[in-house]
Amino acid sequence: MNYEFDFSSVLAQWPQFLEGAWVTIQLSFPATIVGLCLGVLCAIGRRSAVRWVSKLCGIYVEVIRNTPFLVQIFLVFFGLASLGWKVSAFGAALVSLIINVAAYSCEIVRAGMDSIHEGQIEAAECLGLSKAQVYWHVILWPALEKVYPALTSQFVLLMLASSITSQISVEELTAIASRVQADTFRPFEAYIVVAVAYLLLSLLMRVLLWGFGQMVFARRRKLKVEG
Repeated sequence: MNYEFDFSSVLAQWPQFLEGAWVTIQLSFPATIVGLCLGVLCAIGRRSAVRWVSKLCGIYVEVIRNTPFLVQIFLVFFGLASLGWKVSAFGAALVSLIINVAAYSCEIVRAGMDSIHEGQIEAAECLGLSKAQVYWHVILWPALEKVYPALTSQFVLLMLASSITSQISVEELTAIASRVQADTFRPFEAYIVVAVAYLLLSLLMRVLLWGFGQMVFARRRKLKVEG
């Protein structure tokens, strides 16, 4: 092998990589927040005593978790267009990411809620707490605290999965790499730069989520629980 690395022409395109990273962040941040909220609601729905609500949430989770994310993006992007609803590539990508991460978040949160011992709920009821207070303080919040490390990992995977949105021409990092390598004829170097960029974004996201967890979950901070 006589291949000689030359990053000069690739690194000269750093403004494009920066723009791609910003689009990746714009996709990941709102998808994380909205997806978590929908996931929590779905988890509550799956544990609902109303059978049709539980079944509906279960079908949604199983369909999303057992189909490729790329197919989901195509269904949203091309499917909505076929129905006459004009959606931008960015909008379709964001909706697809939200739908996807909500299903995975649902199962993570539901597992946390199922782990709450019945004795804790009975004790809270004996203390005179209302149903809403019991659900929030004894079931939902402790469940979120327990599964927060798993949720953070899922959110990082969401950010990495945003690379697939390049298939519908969203100008995120992977799409920028494809363009740069076509212009510079340096595919190896271009994708190495993008791999490093994703690694840095992942580390940054983990640090921010860890800091958020330490701030929100006071017990984790006091016990110095990592994750």
